[in-house]
Amino acid sequence: VQLQASGGGLVQPGGSLRLSCTASRATLSINDMGWYRQAPGKQRELVARIKRTGSVSYYADSVKGRFTMSRDNAKNTVYLQMDSLKSEDTAVYYCNALIGIFNDAYWGQGTQVTVSS
Repeated sequence: VQLQASGGGLVQPGGSLRLSCTASRATLSINDMGWYRQAPGKQRELVARIKRTGSVSYYADSVKGRFTMSRDNAKNTVYLQMDSLKSEDTAVYYCNALIGIFNDAYWGQGTQVTVSS
């Protein structure tokens, strides 16, 4: 499966962005999907995860109340709505899909989010 992430960009603190990740196969055949991020000099971290059913199973403490993950299986797409962005949200954001009985991990190419005035 291929994952195509988009929607990153430059935004001022307090602003919003919506990231999209479209899968090359039906997302109903995919187990959990997630958004990760990696800031310069830091390890990649899980931001949010959503189940096949559309139920969000995880938000990082640092984004709770500001980010919302959703899933549209009809469009094979997951979204990350990011509001009240802070400079510390600056990172490359990656989408991730877990597929099959062994939850094999697949990654998108990443999209840069920069929060700066």
